[in-house]
Amino acid sequence: MSDFLTTLDSLEETGLAQLADAGDADALEAWRVSFLGSKGQLKSAMSGMKDVSKEDKPKAGQKANAVKVALESAFKQKQATLNGGGSGVTGLDVTEPGQISAGTLGRQHIITRVRDELVEVCARLGFDVAEGPELEDDEHNFVKLNIPAEHPARDPIDNFYVDNPELGSKARMLRSQTSTVQVRMMEKIGADGSGPPIKIVSPGRVYRPDTVDATHSFMFHQLEGLYIDKGVSMADLKSTLLQFARAYFGEDAEIRLRPSFFPFTEPSAEFDMMISLKPGKPASWVELGGCGMVDPNVLSACGIDPEQWSGFAWGFGIERLAMGKYGIPDIRMLFENDVRFLSQL
Repeated sequence: MSDFLTTLDSLEETGLAQLADAGDADALEAWRVSFLGSKGQLKSAMSGMKDVSKEDKPKAGQKANAVKVALESAFKQKQATLNGGGSGVTGLDVTEPGQISAGTLGRQHIITRVRDELVEVCARLGFDVAEGPELEDDEHNFVKLNIPAEHPARDPIDNFYVDNPELGSKARMLRSQTSTVQVRMMEKIGADGSGPPIKIVSPGRVYRPDTVDATHSFMFHQLEGLYIDKGVSMADLKSTLLQFARAYFGEDAEIRLRPSFFPFTEPSAEFDMMISLKPGKPASWVELGGCGMVDPNVLSACGIDPEQWSGFAWGFGIERLAMGKYGIPDIRMLFENDVRFLSQL
């Protein structure tokens, strides 16, 4: 047994000495294969156990295990030292700044940026921001907006219902317009008795099962505005929209209001702006959304006296505004996540 123990002592001493001389990852790996590998020196030395007598085998086994543990422990410590304290990358200083080109830095998506820009413009016009749920009920999406049951906009095929639409006003759906936020704000004011004035904008996602093309998508973003006070008129609406357009698009912005019809406003109008969607191409009138004076039926449904209060509302497509601001010809480009396109904006 003495020969076996001597071999193990010699193996441990030699192994630790050579391990101390290993100066890089390649040398360390070569040492591991030589001493701890499946065909290494420790494995070879263990074959001497067959010559140890039966009564000495327990003591010899303990010695062999101790040598194995000593070599493995020393190997792990050396590995951690070479790897810079266990960072996993040789010579890496984690306190050094990253080597990243400015052109590859992440930034906000164009829709998020435009939304924030629009909200900032509206804030300068005195509007606060209000938000509401995207999962709505039929009552807030249609009923309290004065949209009758037979109106084409309420056709189940033109909306994303979560519940059976036959449930009536309690049927849940993905909101088709951010006007639902206006309803909830007017309800709150009407219920607590505090009364108007109300001056809010409500940006957010809306959902309609439209066929996707250059100007339509089944999910898009709207920016809704609402102002209710005493003596509010159509002239206030037009001046607000003109100031909004010039604040966002520049002093040369041209707008027009075309008579239209919406169940929740009376009178109603379409809001157009002279925009060039392609660089170098002449500008043309582009519809950005609808607007009008809040219908008295909507005010009454929300607990606000239409004999005392009046107001206007408008709703714009944020994608349309982004396309007009940055000359984007196709709405699908905003959702394809092509880095080449996004890096230009």
